[in-house]
Parts: sequence; structure tokens; C-alpha cells
Amino acid sequence: MSKATPATRALQQAKTPFETVEYDYDPGGERVGLQAADAIGADPAKVLKTLMVEVDDKPACVVIPSDQTLSMKKVAAAFGGKSAAMMPPAKAERLTGFHTGGISPFGQKKRVQTAFEISAIGDHLVHINGGRRGLMLYLNADAAVTAAGAKTYPLTAD
Repeated sequence: MSKATPATRALQQAKTPFETVEYDYDPGGERVGLQAADAIGADPAKVLKTLMVEVDDKPACVVIPSDQTLSMKKVAAAFGGKSAAMMPPAKAERLTGFHTGGISPFGQKKRVQTAFEISAIGDHLVHINGGRRGLMLYLNADAAVTAAGAKTYPLTAD
């Protein structure tokens, strides 16, 4: 199977260096980010999960460490809204062009505002979904924020 996805093409176009890491995706598994971290032998804090949300009914994308939980209150504040909720999976798939379990912040079909958890960013390497179930991208965290056109905020529950 080809490793090229809209996410990898977007990173190549942005001249952002990355490596691909494949793993056996478990479609029945819960907590996809933790499953991926375990499968590739990586620290769950350095394996970032991509979540699609709605802030005041407008779509947005958030990226947080797989071992943390999203705070909807902080998400709403980050995007200047009053309320935030998880986007239904079918809507997230239509909007991004990716299947759940494979959503990437890079190369989405419709570009939306994106935010990364501030504690996950710095001059170190992270894994982020590559736009296909079972495909992770290994790249510099700061470069990932730049390539996604994102900002950084506190987004996780304390």
C-alpha cells in the first residue's frame, strides 16, 4: 500500500521533513492514540492525536498528546468561542477527507482553524497521524505546528 496521503503530500509541499512509521491498526481498539503509541513503542506523551471539534457550531481541529484528555472549556476559549463539543465522526470524515482513526491535521479536504496543546510543543520529535489508519508521521513538533498553520494553547484537562 502506498504511503502517500494528502497529509504526506501537504508536508512535502511545505518542505517539512518527516519520516513515516507504519503499525497494525486495530479497528476494534479504543483510544487509538494510545494503541498507536504501544504499537510503535513510543512515549504516549509524544504521540499526538488529532481530534475534530465544533466551537460555537464551527469546525476546528485540535492536536493533543494521546495520554491526555481534552478540556472543552479550554478548546472554546482557544478559538474565542462560548462552547465546544466533539464533532460527530461521520461529519469529521466528510470535512477532512480522512477516516476516523486516521485523521491528520495536515492535508485536510477543508482547512479549518487548528490548535496544538502547548505542552506538546518544543524542539523535539513527535508522532502524528499520517492520514491513514496505521500510518504515523515522525517530525519536529514546532515544524508540525507551522505546517498545519496552527497556534498553540492549553487544551487539556488538568
